[in-house]
Amino acid sequence: MSRLPVVSSEQLVTALNKVGFVFIRQKGTHIRLEKQTDKGIIKLTVPKRRMIKRGTLREIIKDAGLTVDEFNKLL
Repeated sequence: MSRLPVVSSEQLVTALNKVGFVFIRQKGTHIRLEKQTDKGIIKLTVPKRRMIKRGTLREIIKDAGLTVDEFNKLL
C-alpha cells in the first residue's frame, strides 16, 4: 500500500474533479462534491483546510471509490 500524501483541500478537489466529481456548493469551511454513477449519486464533503488530516483523507478516498495508489496518480 502506498503512503498517503499531505494535501490541501484545493489539491484534493482538483484530483477528485479529474475522476468526475463536480463542485455543488460550499457552506462555511466545507466543500460539497457529487458524482453521478450507474448505482446513484456519490456525495463527498471536503473540509477546507491547508492540510487535510490523514484519517480524513483516507475516508474521503475510500468514499470516492478510489485506492490510495489511484489517488496518488491523480495528483
